[in-house]
Amino acid sequence: MARIDLINVCKTFDQRERVRSGSHGSAMPDVVAAPSGARASGFSIQNLNLTVHDGEALVVLGPSGCGKTTLLRLIAGLIPTDSGTVQYDGIDVTDLPPGERRIGMVFQNYALYPHLVSRTNVLSYFLFKKKTPELTEMARAKYQRTSELMGVDLAHLLDRRPGTLSGGEKQRVALGRCITRDPAVFLLDEPFSNLDQALREKYRVNLKMLLKQFEVSTVYVTHDHVEALILADRLAIMSHGAIEQVGTYDEIYREPRNAFVAGFLNRHVGTPPISFIDARHMPPRYRLGDVQVGVRPEDLIVSTLDGDDGVPGTITDRLSLPMRNAAILSIRVAEHEVYAQTAETDLTPGQPVRLGFKRFHVFDRAGTRLGTYPDTVVGGRVSSATGYVMPQVASRGFTPGGARSPLGSLESPGRDPSHQIAQL
Repeated sequence: MARIDLINVCKTFDQRERVRSGSHGSAMPDVVAAPSGARASGFSIQNLNLTVHDGEALVVLGPSGCGKTTLLRLIAGLIPTDSGTVQYDGIDVTDLPPGERRIGMVFQNYALYPHLVSRTNVLSYFLFKKKTPELTEMARAKYQRTSELMGVDLAHLLDRRPGTLSGGEKQRVALGRCITRDPAVFLLDEPFSNLDQALREKYRVNLKMLLKQFEVSTVYVTHDHVEALILADRLAIMSHGAIEQVGTYDEIYREPRNAFVAGFLNRHVGTPPISFIDARHMPPRYRLGDVQVGVRPEDLIVSTLDGDDGVPGTITDRLSLPMRNAAILSIRVAEHEVYAQTAETDLTPGQPVRLGFKRFHVFDRAGTRLGTYPDTVVGGRVSSATGYVMPQVASRGFTPGGARSPLGSLESPGRDPSHQIAQL
């Protein structure tokens, strides 16, 4: 086990360099190569700081091309840093070769030796060392431990070569090799991306159980939100070579640092994560200023009843989600498209509706979150998280039918609004 610290790490290379570096371990590079004759664009990681606590599973989540695999290779030592330090347990390993860092790495394409049977692949760490009785005994003991941990999932594959194995079987052999190495750090680069859905679901659970058993510090790279939710103790959201936010899934979802994080992290896969509208379209009682409002689909209240409060809009589309007994409504509010999740309804495109808000975020024009109503600001007081002062909201709220109620008012943020949701 080891604590990993990246301190002010910098790395810059042009696109062609990055594609070459991607050819050694991943089935796909971070960035697609520029067309022949085109000018190569640059990519850089600047002053990146990140800590992986001893024994935790940190999942680096981000869109394709954001630098996830590059970050993993900087930790492994497969790519040298331009500046900054990489530390394991407080020891500077920046200039230490990968083979001396006690890492176990599973690549996206598994990187198995094609001419060796699976048993030898699993023990490949010992293959290139000078043979001694002590080493032979160590290899036997580690092989036995790996076999016990992996069980029948690995046993029947050991006398077969990689060319005869399916994607899921190759993944098991690669993971077995990683475990046999007895690493202080696990580094996994989207190891399930080549598997079908059923196998991905099975091996995510298996891997989570193994990680809990080992308590080894793990950095796992993926763009799959479900995978991240299952495997992560903490998440690091990455974009354009920078870590945008680190925290648990719930912390980041409820209090995103900026509009990118709010729009990227999605709890309900298949539905839009958040909608943005200009604050000038909010009811006058909010008096938010020159900012944007971001609201999750599950935090909108939709009503067809007339009233002089709430935000007017028109339904433009409806997507049924029978597996959740719900529907996603696309609603046009001025120039914005807003998405609301409701119970199954008979609402149809073209119907006018009014929107109320159970919870929303406030972002400045640059995309930084200033506050969250009703969680981080009460009665115009300063939010300890952001320093933003939410203006005092008038003590009235949106209710279907136009009646006044405390819904949406800062004076009663804990009031259950379910009684006000229209039975649509």
